[in-house]
Amino acid sequence: MKRLVLVAACALIDADGRVLLAQRPEGKSLAGLWEFPGGKVEAGETAEAALIRELDEELGLTVKEACLAPLTFASHDYDDFYLLMPLFVCRRWEGDAVGRENQALKWVRPAKLRDYKMPPADEPLISHLTDLLL
Repeated sequence: MKRLVLVAACALIDADGRVLLAQRPEGKSLAGLWEFPGGKVEAGETAEAALIRELDEELGLTVKEACLAPLTFASHDYDDFYLLMPLFVCRRWEGDAVGRENQALKWVRPAKLRDYKMPPADEPLISHLTDLLL
């Protein structure tokens, strides 16, 4: 039986309607692919709390829980684990996004999201975002 990995992801949407993508750094699995920022939900942590922690650690952003709106989720059966990933939308935060883990960042128009190669779990989320933003 495969282990279940719970990862929370966030579509940060700026005032121009662009979505932030982060490139997975060298040395991590799926390195070079673009993804919605976020990370693993630790034991005893809510998905929202994990996102608040991860967005601070990875991007230097301060996000309040009230600014996180659940949009959809992805599930994907990888070779060695099963991923469940809620996707939240956030339009308000404090700070400027900086790749604190040497990851490249890019603000992308919703219609251009499919131009970026993403992990299999992230790809199905694009249509939900484009429905919301276009």
